[in-house]
Formats: sequence, C-alpha cells, structure tokens
Amino acid sequence: MSATATRPAAALVLTAAALLVGCGSVTATGGGSAAPSTSAGPCGVPLERPLDGWSRDGVRILAVNDACAEFEVTNAGSEAADFSVLFGWTGVGQRLDTSPTGTATAVPPGATVRGRVEVGTPNPARTTAPLPPIVPNVKITLVRSVPTAEAPSKGGPCPASGVRLYADQGDAAMGLRVVGLHLVNCGTSPVTVDGYPQVQALDEQHRPVDALQVLKGGAAIAAGTGADNPPQRITLGPGEGARSTVVWRNTNDDTAVDPVNAPYLRVRATPDAAPVMVTPELDLGTTGRLGIGAWARENSPS
Repeated sequence: MSATATRPAAALVLTAAALLVGCGSVTATGGGSAAPSTSAGPCGVPLERPLDGWSRDGVRILAVNDACAEFEVTNAGSEAADFSVLFGWTGVGQRLDTSPTGTATAVPPGATVRGRVEVGTPNPARTTAPLPPIVPNVKITLVRSVPTAEAPSKGGPCPASGVRLYADQGDAAMGLRVVGLHLVNCGTSPVTVDGYPQVQALDEQHRPVDALQVLKGGAAIAAGTGADNPPQRITLGPGEGARSTVVWRNTNDDTAVDPVNAPYLRVRATPDAAPVMVTPELDLGTTGRLGIGAWARENSPS
C-alpha cells in the first residue's frame, strides 16, 4: 500500500507480539495446512465433557490447568485470517490471575491450529507431589479475526507497502470513546495523505454496517477530542507519522432504534490505498454517529 500509489499495494501483517500479560501465539504455515507453534502443548488433563464457554466462534479450549490453557482455532472463512482470542473467568471456582489473550496468525482457510496461553502461576508443590489436577473455570470471552491481507502493523519488519497503519487502545470516559489511527512511513520514499482517511464500519461477520452516520471531525460529538484539526495535505518522509482520531459516544435514547455495534473498522489512508482492518469495538448506541478526524502530523524522523 502506498498513500501516493508509487509503490505496489501489499498486505499488512498483524503484530502478534504486542499481546497482553500472560498470553501466547501460534503462526500458521503457508499452503493448505497449518502447524502448531513449538510453544503449544498439553495443559492439564483434557476433560471428557467441555465446560461451559469452552467453545466459541471457531475456537475451542482443549485443556486447562493452573498454569496454562491449550486451545485450537479453526478458520471457517475463505481467506487466510489472523485471530485474537480473549480468555476470562466464568465467575465461579478458582479465578484466573490475568485475562490472557492468545493469537493465531495467517491461518489458511479450512485449517485448524493450536496455541497456548498462560493463565496463572503454577504451584511449585505440584511438580514434586502427585496432586490432583486443578481446572480453573476459564472460558472464551471474545473472538476477533481480520483477514491476514488487511491486518494492522505496529512493529517488526516494515511491510512491503512501506507504511504501517494501526489503532491504539483508545480512551473511554462517561460514554465517550476516542481511538487514534496511526500511520507511519517506515519505508524509504515519501508518503502523502490528504484530508481524512476513508472508513467503513463492519459487524462480527465483516459485513458493512450501514446504520450509522460518519462525520468529518468530532465537534458534533464532543469538544476537545483532537479530531477537529483542519484537513491538509501532508507529505511524510521516512520515519514520520500521522494520526487521525475516531470519536463516538455510547449513548442510548428512548427511540425504537436498535443500538449500533461494529467491532471492526476498515480504514484506507487515501482513496487508492489498500484497506487495513482494525478492531476498535464501536459501541455507537442508538445515535449511530462516528466522528473521523483529518490526518495530522504526529512525529519527526527518527
């Protein structure tokens, strides 16, 4: 992808290394099959009957003990995809020390891969004494996936496009949500952006969500969000970056309109740029308004 179309469009790669504390990952091989990572392995004794919450959206927990959880991801889609799996506590029994996230990247269509995440600190006594297995009440809380060809990139080798595009963790207060979109020129040629990024909200099945209004700037939603810089043409040299701000409110009124929820946002830095899919978890309420800020210069060459 090149915001100036001077370089060929290319897929951006998910930064699977940027995970939460107590997490794991597995990367699929190319072709029609997938191989588990070397870190994947049995965790405890598999149960004859899976517990509630052990299967969700193509992900299945295989085994759990007090130290780790082993899981598998099946890609039922028609293209390679990167998966993010959030694990949580069921609310009964032994509680997890963390809410770990596992990832599986570049999983081919129809393939199944295995991964493992750390869910707590093992009891040292269990390594020296034949204690009964501990099965924390873990469950799959959330599953998200993006096409590998549209995955955001925050670190690692510079993509073939010469740019990175990703979303930050954002900020939420009193129903107001503010998320930054970051574009970084990691290549060797200038990159030009002009005005606003193009965005499209998507539901859990990656289908367009049309029941929303995309606004230029954030003033109609809230003041002081940083989304109201005037649009301008910006040329980014190597190492320079730009930021756009996404703003919305989770506000529900008394109308009969259903709340608008869209986990994904497909972003194009310019109209001719290849898309990148980020996951801001848009909970727009019944107002269904989304404010997009113009690109603004963010940093200087390193």
